[in-house]
Amino acid sequence: MTLNTKAQGIVYEFKHVVNMSAKQLEDWLETEESKSVGQQEDGGEPIGHQSGRRIVELLRKNQAEYDEDDLAQIQWVIDSIRRHLARRPEGDIAHTRWRHALMNLGHDPLQ
Repeated sequence: MTLNTKAQGIVYEFKHVVNMSAKQLEDWLETEESKSVGQQEDGGEPIGHQSGRRIVELLRKNQAEYDEDDLAQIQWVIDSIRRHLARRPEGDIAHTRWRHALMNLGHDPLQ
C-alpha cells in the first residue's frame, strides 16, 4: 500500500513517540512489571500489554506494507501515549505504574 500524505504523517509521528526499539519493547513485555499494569478484560491480558505485542509487529513491518488496520492501531498508540504523557505524576517516575504503562506502548519517558 502506498501511503498518502496523511498516513505518512501518522507513521512519522508514530516513529517519534515510540522511542523503544522492537527488541527493547519485546524484552520489556516479558517482565512482571509490564504484565502488572493496565486494564484487563475478563481477567485476561492487560490491554496495553496486548497493544505492546502488536506494536512490536508494527515496528518490524515494512511501512509500505501497512494497511488500514495497522494505521488505525498506530493512531490509537499515538493518542494513548499523548493521554498518558498529559497525566505525568510529580516526582521520581522511574518505578511508577505510569511509566510502566507507557513502556507497554513503546514509549520510555526516561529515554
